[in-house]
Amino acid sequence: DDALPGARRALQEIFPRTGRAYVVGITGSPGAGKSSLTDRLVALYRTAGRKVGVVAVDPTSPFSGGAILGDRIRMQDHAVDPDVFIRSMATRGNLGGLSRATSDVVAVMDAMGKDLVLVETVGVGQDEIEIASLAHTVVVVAVPGLGDDVQAIKAGVLEIADVFAVNKADREGADRTVLELQQMLELRRTTATRPALEHDVGHRMRATEAWSPQDPAFWEPPIVKTVAVRDQGVGDLADAIERHRAHLDATGLRRARDVGRARAIFLALLRERLLAGALDRLGAEEGHLDEIAARIASREADPFRLADELSARLRA
Repeated sequence: DDALPGARRALQEIFPRTGRAYVVGITGSPGAGKSSLTDRLVALYRTAGRKVGVVAVDPTSPFSGGAILGDRIRMQDHAVDPDVFIRSMATRGNLGGLSRATSDVVAVMDAMGKDLVLVETVGVGQDEIEIASLAHTVVVVAVPGLGDDVQAIKAGVLEIADVFAVNKADREGADRTVLELQQMLELRRTTATRPALEHDVGHRMRATEAWSPQDPAFWEPPIVKTVAVRDQGVGDLADAIERHRAHLDATGLRRARDVGRARAIFLALLRERLLAGALDRLGAEEGHLDEIAARIASREADPFRLADELSARLRA
């Protein structure tokens, strides 16, 4: 998470032992009960004898710059289980809800022999779609009583949901939330595109081709009602995840998602290396960057021209 010396070498050494774990992303609005749902899924998978890793991407502490650790506190019942490994990570200002190093931690857990890795994201609405480049199955958690919850899903998360969980389904309005999701899925049948499996350089999901229920690869995201704190519906949610896993295997889409994930990870590393190399060559240390920022802020120079000039120097 802190890019310590030796981390890159360690990741290179474990890479041949990765690629076996099944990655499940759990995302949704703040307050939807994602952590409670993750906790109950871990318990269910452990009862079945499966080894589980959890990556809980927490908000960044304004004081330490590290994760606030709320999720590990809520999942402390699993702390003594040697077959459960929980790691909290800070977002460090990442708008997509995922820390830059999240994929590295998933790789470590994969190499450790975990059967499943659950990645719980911060929950920031429509910008949360980065999880689609990392997970095989994405669970979007909605909850009745949050007026903008389904609206946030409409704004962008719908396209990456493989399973919907309507949590806190004992609340008033749960059936209405289910109905609204069903209506959105009905609309998607006539207007949707195949879910994107990779990111472009701008970190934006892109659709690849139109599809319909007649397409063999078509998947209708099931809607599962849960009450995590009472352990209700969690088994149904796990079954829905397994059905989607079987669908990916049967259609070859799991391989496609693995390729998309590899592409996203490679591009992220490439961007990081290129930027670091550019800053080194330009001598753009903290003080120099501050000078550039000050010139831009005072309107002495515009950022577009400066970026073009620096890029030209690198290509020279």
